[in-house]
Amino acid sequence: MRTRAGEVHKEVLKTGDAYVIVWPDENGNAVIHPNRASQIAVEYTDEGQVKFAAKYWHTLDKHVRLNLFYPDRIEKYVSKEKSEGSLPEAKEFVAMPGTQAPSPASALNNSNIDARGSRAFPASVPNPYGIVPVFHFANNADLGRLGRSELEAAIPIQDGLNKSVLDMLVAMEFSAFRQRWAAGIEVEYDADGKAVQPFTAGVEKLWIAGDPQARFGDFDAAELEQFLKVKDSFRVDIASVTGTPLHYFLQQAGEFASGESLRRSETRFLAKVRDRQESFGQVWADVMSFGLRVEGMPDTQLITEWEDPNPASERERLENELLKMQLAQNQTRER
Repeated sequence: MRTRAGEVHKEVLKTGDAYVIVWPDENGNAVIHPNRASQIAVEYTDEGQVKFAAKYWHTLDKHVRLNLFYPDRIEKYVSKEKSEGSLPEAKEFVAMPGTQAPSPASALNNSNIDARGSRAFPASVPNPYGIVPVFHFANNADLGRLGRSELEAAIPIQDGLNKSVLDMLVAMEFSAFRQRWAAGIEVEYDADGKAVQPFTAGVEKLWIAGDPQARFGDFDAAELEQFLKVKDSFRVDIASVTGTPLHYFLQQAGEFASGESLRRSETRFLAKVRDRQESFGQVWADVMSFGLRVEGMPDTQLITEWEDPNPASERERLENELLKMQLAQNQTRER
């Protein structure tokens, strides 16, 4: 479960949304199915509840399957024609023909469809639970709206950072071998009147001129310090728009900041983490409550408990305990 939860959190932070489908298996045990945001869409009521949901996927024979989830049923469709690119229009879908009665889990089990689609199920499966079994994780979203990716604000700045690094690499490539020049020498020309290169540069090459007035030199190397400053400025901007502590991006030169300074610099970041914990925790509570209901248990109010994103060290805990003891002793004396 911890691994699947991590996959869901990664998906929602990356794309802004992630979805979990809960449905019983053949033995009646609730199974949690994480899904990518690109495969599912949900519609909300005015009260913020999921009104219905849709999921699509491609079968092995290149057809497109479509499931519609309602509080009382699950409808299943398949495209009439094969499709490898964009999704077919609604008129291109037909109800799945049924050849056998499925178990409740069959509505969500893609493996029950073979390459030809011949092992199909009835077009509609009852949903006895009264709610849509699709749970929406939305990152930093308004009520009943899609979420926003944590990367959204950073992507334009990251493009600029990539460009600055590319420019620096090009400058390094052209200045890796310092260009040399020669003056005061006689230049020869070929039959077409073009100047012939008098010397070939190389570590094993020696330039010699017979004219005592000849002069040699080389051009200064490209200054890369400016590229590094631009690159670091983009990192500062990314830290600013995402609320990520700056020391996560930049290597600290010289003395390291104190633990208290680092803790203060992470205040905004930790506040965002705790906000996401509250949001995702409520959805996980709904997921687990529905899973218990699927397994025949009564409706249960659950609370998700998270690990502290900023745990105190053993020394800090001991110091806090000592302070509490001293405060308690002082209050006792005053009485």
